[in-house]
Amino acid sequence: MTVADVRAAQELLRGVSRVTPLRSARWLSEKVGGPVDLKCENLQRAGSFKIRGAYNRIARLSDAERARGVVAASAGNHAQGVALAAKMLGVTATVFMPTGAPIPKVSATRGYGAHIEFVGTTIDECLVAARAFEAETGAVLIHPFDHPDIVAGQGTVGLEILAQRPDVKTIVVCTGGGGLLAGIAVAVKAIRPDVRIVGVQAAGAAAYPNSLAQGHPVQLASMSTMADGIAVGLPGDVPFALVQHLVDDIRVVDDGALARALVLTLERSKLVVEPAGAAALAAVLDDPTSFEAPVVVVVSGGNVDPLLLLRVIRHGLAAGGRYSTLRFRVPDRPGSLAGMLAALAAVDANVLEVEHARLDPQLLIDEVEIVVQVETKGPAHRDEVLARLHADGYHVTVR
Repeated sequence: MTVADVRAAQELLRGVSRVTPLRSARWLSEKVGGPVDLKCENLQRAGSFKIRGAYNRIARLSDAERARGVVAASAGNHAQGVALAAKMLGVTATVFMPTGAPIPKVSATRGYGAHIEFVGTTIDECLVAARAFEAETGAVLIHPFDHPDIVAGQGTVGLEILAQRPDVKTIVVCTGGGGLLAGIAVAVKAIRPDVRIVGVQAAGAAAYPNSLAQGHPVQLASMSTMADGIAVGLPGDVPFALVQHLVDDIRVVDDGALARALVLTLERSKLVVEPAGAAALAAVLDDPTSFEAPVVVVVSGGNVDPLLLLRVIRHGLAAGGRYSTLRFRVPDRPGSLAGMLAALAAVDANVLEVEHARLDPQLLIDEVEIVVQVETKGPAHRDEVLARLHADGYHVTVR
């Protein structure tokens, strides 16, 4: 496929998908040493970039194919994109989603009129079920990333970036199966071959590094990450070939980095982002000086379950030095707890929870372990708290 396919998709999507804003992130620019902008696909219709590819694919089906309906497999974002596109085009949609898919994504998919079936725990298992449904019913499979029309639709993000930031030097893209990354690479490299394209995967679902090393898509044996939107165990053949030839680098980030990026985006840019949508941001935060500015970071989605958001925020605050769990060994006598709490108050550490443990066989007979969750103002303040506690003679460890 070529940039002409992406331009054709852009015309087809005119009035359907939004031209999402490019928002300056000065807080990130300071770390990189030059302008950094966020491409806010979390503000796209249905909450992610997926409507672009889904609509481009379904709109190109023949009348006979549309009459048979469409089927998809998705953890949520592609499901919503397919459901919305199908509704707009008057096509019946069935979507296979993993058991335990985020409730807001399930509700939104149903709200757009799609029928949902729950299968397995991964997108890969859902794809198997969707293909079986396709063979049984004749419904057309709308693959989440492995089709030229899907890739072309996602590539319209790249055309918008070039129009909004003509002097861009680096584009960083969240990556699961590779459709968004491949599409952006096709569009951008054809017009500005000097722009560096970087894909970013979650460490617990990073299929591309080994696949690229082997020269072909390789299935991951297992996956474990909070970033359900990019938890794909096998790259698609169509995007893989494009990524192999056009993408300059693939980075990997762990869940701690994802959580920190999500929290910072919420705090500093006032944007709600799901863990998968924060992957590109996490990579820039991990190694800011390796990205030549101007940098555009694609924030790919904002469909996050509030309960997961709560857990991720807590995880991100802990990873960023804002929450700590301290374990004290103190004499088991009156006043020990009061003295310890006074020491924490003296360095402005806010105590959230306190619990006692007396049954650890490693404790001396006259000792008690006190576990305290504290809120601090960041890594420097946390270190100050620990230094003061050690200076006061407390035996304390951080968990």
